[in-house]
Amino acid sequence: MRLNDLDERIVHTLAEDARRSYADIGAIVGLSAPAVKRRVDRLRAEGAITGFTVRVDPAALGWETEGFIEIYCSRNTSPDAIKQGLARYPEIASASTVTGEADAVVQVFAADMRHFEQVLERIAGEPYVERTKSVLVLSPLLRRYSAEAPPA
Repeated sequence: MRLNDLDERIVHTLAEDARRSYADIGAIVGLSAPAVKRRVDRLRAEGAITGFTVRVDPAALGWETEGFIEIYCSRNTSPDAIKQGLARYPEIASASTVTGEADAVVQVFAADMRHFEQVLERIAGEPYVERTKSVLVLSPLLRRYSAEAPPA
């Protein structure tokens, strides 16, 4: 589903602050509060908006160490098998299949270096994993949370 310009503006406004009232959003995009609510309800029903959430600094939850792990799997390992295996790890913030040599890349948050190492060892021990390669984040330089459209 491709959003029209008005729906896109509503989504951008919600992405900046999902706690904004429909009246506030309406004032920004030029609609009444009921019209915004109808559009948001439709976007949710159609699956364009999949939910509302809060962004929390991982350090506030005790996750001081961040890293990425490339996973190289044995032949014929399906993405679903990888997903099922990784779903058990609360430390994994995101996991994606990728192009290139690795089969998947996961973003991991851990309490400290030792915890990261333990997670890495557990992932490396999964039956479908042949090898891993990891990198640690020193300083996050840029994180975008808004729903900005790609440049035309």
